[in-house]
Amino acid sequence: MAKVLVNNIRVLRFNHNEMTQQALAQAVSVSRQTIVAIEKGKYSPSLEVAFKIADVFNVPIESVFSYQEEADE
Repeated sequence: MAKVLVNNIRVLRFNHNEMTQQALAQAVSVSRQTIVAIEKGKYSPSLEVAFKIADVFNVPIESVFSYQEEADE
């Protein structure tokens, strides 16, 4: 079974004073479209961007991203 990268960015943003995708994008120096694609699982961020996102929320990278078995559709 294939594994996929999943993330908790949407939940983290909500719990971080409902931070917008734009605010997160600016904080990590990427476009809002990049944040949208990462949240939807359509794009895997670079390691640097992944660490920057974790840094913004002051959590370990494992709290933002995990590698899990792909769910059956």
